[in-house]
Amino acid sequence: MSSAESSNVSVQALEVTAEGLDIQAAADIYRHHGCLVVRGLMTRYLTAIRRDIDRIIEETVAGIDGATRVEVGWSTPNGALLIPAPEGYHRDKQMMCLPLSYHHSAAFFQSAFDPTALDLVEAVLGPNIELFQLGQSLVKEPVGGHPKNLHQDAAYFEHKYEGPMGQLTYVVDTDLENGCLHVVPGSHRLGVLKHEDTLSHLGLNADEWPWERALPIVGRAGDAIFFHVKCIHGSKPNRSDQPRPVFIHRYRRSDDFIVINATTTANREEAEKHVAEAKKDNQLHLMVRGFREFDLERE
Repeated sequence: MSSAESSNVSVQALEVTAEGLDIQAAADIYRHHGCLVVRGLMTRYLTAIRRDIDRIIEETVAGIDGATRVEVGWSTPNGALLIPAPEGYHRDKQMMCLPLSYHHSAAFFQSAFDPTALDLVEAVLGPNIELFQLGQSLVKEPVGGHPKNLHQDAAYFEHKYEGPMGQLTYVVDTDLENGCLHVVPGSHRLGVLKHEDTLSHLGLNADEWPWERALPIVGRAGDAIFFHVKCIHGSKPNRSDQPRPVFIHRYRRSDDFIVINATTTANREEAEKHVAEAKKDNQLHLMVRGFREFDLERE
């Protein structure tokens, strides 16, 4: 895929509206570009999920002094992940991953079952779908909140088959100032690329993959962006004076599983040595559509 190929794609080519959504047409956009924007898809869930995210942010800030060092940053008592704050910030750590999960928020869990979203996922992945992991929420704190370098999620969790179909939803109106998502349409066809260790964990080489190669997706609260596990994406710092949270659901075929799990180049290199040992048996997650057939080899 050339730079020209990705730069010639407009946001309009990727976007549809949730009302009256043509599922097959939307699935075709996703298959071709590796990403899709569904305007207004998750609006009905926003009030409740925003309430829960705000509560978790308050809990996290209150627990920062008790954060302990982990391999990729610091972990607060409630399970949030922190990374170093930019120079000049009023504390030395900023939030990155919030402990919002299906275990903590009923509203978040319910949104993972949105019928339109699942119709779309089924059109891409087939009838038997499970949730991958327990959901995720990322927040960029104001005044320079962390950038997430361009990367592929497959660098973190490479799968045996298609891999997860991610769905990232804006919780607030999101633009170039507060760190909207950037995507590289068509990049899912490149395979898994070599990543480097960066401040925001695994990322692509910034000289080879500058921001100019990616397409910014400006959106309103409730807009959802679907992206392939190998689609290159990332987001710039939050330069506004308010937090920029998002939440993410990931869906995968019920027979799919991780073969490489990593957070750094070192542990990815180690995991690559054990690909043949990876199995589905300990990777059963909650079914959201269809049925999981009995597998004698797995059982």
